[in-house]
Amino acid sequence: MLVFGPAVIFISMTLFMTRSCEHKFETLENYGTITSFNFTDVNGNKRSSLDFKGDIVLISTIQESCPDSCSVLLWNINQTIYQRIWNNRTKKRKQVKILSFVTDGNGDPIKDLSPIEDLLKKIVPNYDPSIWVLAKGDVKSIYNIEHNGASLLQDGNKFQELMLLMDKKQCLRMVLSGKKEGHIRRMEQSMALLQKEYDKANSN
Repeated sequence: MLVFGPAVIFISMTLFMTRSCEHKFETLENYGTITSFNFTDVNGNKRSSLDFKGDIVLISTIQESCPDSCSVLLWNINQTIYQRIWNNRTKKRKQVKILSFVTDGNGDPIKDLSPIEDLLKKIVPNYDPSIWVLAKGDVKSIYNIEHNGASLLQDGNKFQELMLLMDKKQCLRMVLSGKKEGHIRRMEQSMALLQKEYDKANSN
């Protein structure tokens, strides 16, 4: 189901068999809980994954070399995902965020997030830092998802091209490449499916 080389083959083969988070009906697969993590935001505030309890969160990376050299298609994520989130921001239960860890290109955190914040303010219409959150921290620990020897980190720094979809219970629901336009569209569709799952549950 997921197409991004050996780094995510283990997901498509359902190697995560633990179902620690429940959902009412079959929509997206549930690959288990994402390990809790800490980070520092662009304002220097110490935060954690607990801040996103009850939110749907797209986790990605952004490199300090952007927009010239990015591991993800920043423009497409903006147009396909962020603008949809922005347009739906006033609707109840539409609690959707993007959490992007800024890295040096090798997957390590950088000290100053402000240049990337300035970049997003420049290229992203309606940029809202409470919706698209910039972070610095040990992003490799978040992507260190493995089972039976297969890991998202096994291809070195290529993990930075991957987008992770975390649900409201902080379970991993989708992994797709942020380097491919079609995968970004598919991720937006996956986020919509996940929201439908919650809308249906709330209507029962």
